[in-house]
Amino acid sequence: MNTVADYLLQIKAVKFNNQNPFTWASGRKSPIYCDNRVTLSYPEIRTYIRDQFVAIIREKYADVDVIAGVATGGIAQGALVAQILEKPFIYIRAEEKKHGMNNRIEGHITAGQKVVVIEDLVSTGKSSLLAVDALREANCEVLGMVAIFTYTLQTAIENFEKANVKLDTLTTYPILLKQAVAGGYVTESDFASLNEWSANPEKWSNDRM
Repeated sequence: MNTVADYLLQIKAVKFNNQNPFTWASGRKSPIYCDNRVTLSYPEIRTYIRDQFVAIIREKYADVDVIAGVATGGIAQGALVAQILEKPFIYIRAEEKKHGMNNRIEGHITAGQKVVVIEDLVSTGKSSLLAVDALREANCEVLGMVAIFTYTLQTAIENFEKANVKLDTLTTYPILLKQAVAGGYVTESDFASLNEWSANPEKWSNDRM
């Protein structure tokens, strides 16, 4: 897990800013922003991530039939993983297309197939689990989800437990933060605020509205 955290920090896929926090799509304020799409621009890193995903799937989900990527962040890595495993690949949109076949799931899938979902990051888990819902509505069995990074928010933990979905990630917020301090990416003074956000992101955000 330390290796992936170090990679994300080295290529500036992760940014910290306590003074001018980032705004998520939900409107929530956050002192951290993680863009794992940046990893695709570095062949060594994207290959390492792909191989770690493959290792997890081979160990835990050897009977998988289909690899599914969550649009858009999970599409590229999902396709790379499916290629190595020689499995079919599909991806799931956030919502149905407004034209053509109005597909939510792109690619061919059959009821009863066993699926592993690839995601780039997990925050609250809402969008990730909507993809799981789409697969279950198609009468597929979701074996689990693998992602590059999770903020390890309590909300996400509870959402995944409620949805009965197994989640494996290559690194986590606590590990990333520890590596960020060790590598000088954040100061000791910022460390407390970053921990405070992780413990109660809603209060941290509301205090800065």
